[in-house]
Amino acid sequence: MSQDRAAILYGLGAVALWSTVATAFKLALSWMSPLELMWLAALVSWLLMGALVVAQGRMQQALRYGWRTALWAGLMNPVAYYLVLFAAYDRLPGQEAMALNYTWALAMAFLAVPLLGHQLTRRDMLAGLIAYAGVWVIATRGQVFNVAFEDGLGVALALASTLLWALYWLLNARDARPPLVGQWQNFSVGLPILTILLLFGPGFQWHGMTALASGVYVGLFEMGIAFVLWQLAIHKVSRTAKVSTLIFLSPPVSLLLLYVVVGEPLLSSTLTGLLLILAGLALQQWPRKELPATD
Repeated sequence: MSQDRAAILYGLGAVALWSTVATAFKLALSWMSPLELMWLAALVSWLLMGALVVAQGRMQQALRYGWRTALWAGLMNPVAYYLVLFAAYDRLPGQEAMALNYTWALAMAFLAVPLLGHQLTRRDMLAGLIAYAGVWVIATRGQVFNVAFEDGLGVALALASTLLWALYWLLNARDARPPLVGQWQNFSVGLPILTILLLFGPGFQWHGMTALASGVYVGLFEMGIAFVLWQLAIHKVSRTAKVSTLIFLSPPVSLLLLYVVVGEPLLSSTLTGLLLILAGLALQQWPRKELPATD
């Protein structure tokens, strides 16, 4: 099997798992609070990542180097990002939270201007206008001339999660740690913080085996295995664009699963808004023509 074909298979595996995320979140949050789900999922992911780091023979490296970066990175991911994201899913229909979360790539392009000194092109600005028009359609549930959102706080939380995720990756751009080691260190920092928050908040409560299984699924697949598969895809492929476009397969599958498993009716406003968001993302990622070299 060629490197590119293997990379595409890894990428498809990651996208398939991410397609179940919105459904898993909504099911898990029907039994437990966002903080409880976050703690359980983080624990499972931390154990999985630790086992993989040991299997790679990198545990000694993980214990000795990189903790200065992990101190701030762990506060952003998993603590801040996932708590805000889960709070958004707790308030909004899964289809709306999922669609709004897809604007993180555009948020990264806009944040790169003040943080990295990048310049926005006309294409970036047009892509942003199209995508955030989709956000407005979803936030107003089709009543685009009505500023009274159905759940303004839920929408704000979903958009805040995209800013946190984009900011995390921008600040993480120069992280020299191996991805798996860095992820395990981040969760090693985040898990004690989540434990303290849980102890002084709702505490540890038993919600049944179904709730436990849903939390384990989120930690094992969304935060764990999907991350590993995507990293393998990125490192094996000859051009990142060959796998990055696979992410556009996830939203339709996510909507179908939310409809079939959770029983969410598909809102026309969500479909319209999601199409606008995906169109904006596609425009932003469309390959640019390179200018010919000059003497």
